[in-house]
Amino acid sequence: MRAVVLRAHGGPEVLTFEDVPEPVPGPDEVQVAIRTTALNRADLLQRMGGYPDPRRGVALEIPGLEFSGVVRAVGERVSLWKVGDEVMAIDAGGAYAELICTHERQLMRVPSSVGVRDAAAIPEVFLTAWDALVLQGGLTSGRWALVHAGASGVGTAAIQIAKAIGARIAVTCSSGKAEAVRALGADLVLERSPHDWLSDAMKAVPSGFDVILDVVGGDEVDRNLKAVTTRGSIVQVGLMGGAQTPVNVGLLLAKRARWIGTTLRARPLEEKVAVTQRFVAEMLPLFDTGALRPIIDRRYPFDRIAEGHEAMAANLNTGKILIDVS
Repeated sequence: MRAVVLRAHGGPEVLTFEDVPEPVPGPDEVQVAIRTTALNRADLLQRMGGYPDPRRGVALEIPGLEFSGVVRAVGERVSLWKVGDEVMAIDAGGAYAELICTHERQLMRVPSSVGVRDAAAIPEVFLTAWDALVLQGGLTSGRWALVHAGASGVGTAAIQIAKAIGARIAVTCSSGKAEAVRALGADLVLERSPHDWLSDAMKAVPSGFDVILDVVGGDEVDRNLKAVTTRGSIVQVGLMGGAQTPVNVGLLLAKRARWIGTTLRARPLEEKVAVTQRFVAEMLPLFDTGALRPIIDRRYPFDRIAEGHEAMAANLNTGKILIDVS
């Protein structure tokens, strides 16, 4: 099969195509012919050598965290899927390829309202946003969320999830993307740093935010501690703005707040399955009702995946960048 293999780390030029052996499904695994994969910030970090593949014993470093496609073969103990089913999933790696093998309980059906071509825009961002806001952050109807990088894939998913459960949501984004996030339902749109979004936010929501989802880190960390309400939660999902910064930890104590660090990629299989299956039960039906939908900014053929990386690095996208593998 054809796949992108990392033999070195660096710029988009290290994304090299090779013919590699097809993956063979284990007893509980499903082999999927990938129709589409999607880009994530973690892919860029991995390409540059800053986010190692957590899978042990993998012979080739093939990036790619999510995909949609069609079941091509199943392991001997698989009972949930059959050849020809249209599925999507998030995995620890391997999705920059024509074939992938994934545990059967990590797979989700492709919503009929979306279709297999676009479904790769769902798994990583919607699972990440839902897990961070609802499962870990405790967001419920009537409460306020603040989400940084509101026009990103995670941000556009977070807006929709918050509105679907009856919560209110503020987002930070660049001024050029403000109308797009308002159209998705954001209740409050704040121009991102270096603009003083914190002052604008506290004027609009003086009591502070119940849950803050932060993919940026860096200087936003201290502002988050000022913006969170008493006994609120900050869920740190990414560090696009840097991993180290001065922080007033006294605010964390004074507000009795929770600051949670989280990733999906490195979790044990059992935890990934539990999150996936709960998402399937509680959120997946909302795609067919129209309450949730993937936001796709642009797409590239597999041969031009490096261009997709360049576009994401330049922050050109609002929503997801898809790669058509087949």
